Amino acid sequence: MNISASILFLLIPVMAAAQNYQGMNEEDMQKMREQMKKMEACMQNVDQTKLKALEQRSRTFESEVKSLCDSGERDKAQKKAIVFGKEFANDPTMKEMTRCSDMMKGMIPEMPPVDKDTDYSDHHVCDDSSFTNK
Repeated sequence: MNISASILFLLIPVMAAAQNYQGMNEEDMQKMREQMKKMEACMQNVDQTKLKALEQRSRTFESEVKSLCDSGERDKAQKKAIVFGKEFANDPTMKEMTRCSDMMKGMIPEMPPVDKDTDYSDHHVCDDSSFTNK
């Protein structure tokens, strides 16, 4: 699926909810639509081939980590997750996507940023429900 279409699909409920949001008027909605158009134009410049490659890498990573967690190799899984997280955060395609999504700052609820320097020693990837058979 085209990334722009995906983003627009995800933002439709936000726009609908925004109509009922405190203080959101037609002018604010128009500003949001304009920002969405700018973001969509920016996203058109994101290399779809590289984006698909990132998606595939993410699937492979998830499968490998899940396998390591399932086999009790928690330390290997954690190291792999940290390395992957840093690579993902530094990937030029992800940086471009972040730059494009920054155009909507203040318009939609923000997701926490990916901090490549965060100490995750008190969080373990194998304890995440995405990587367990619980």
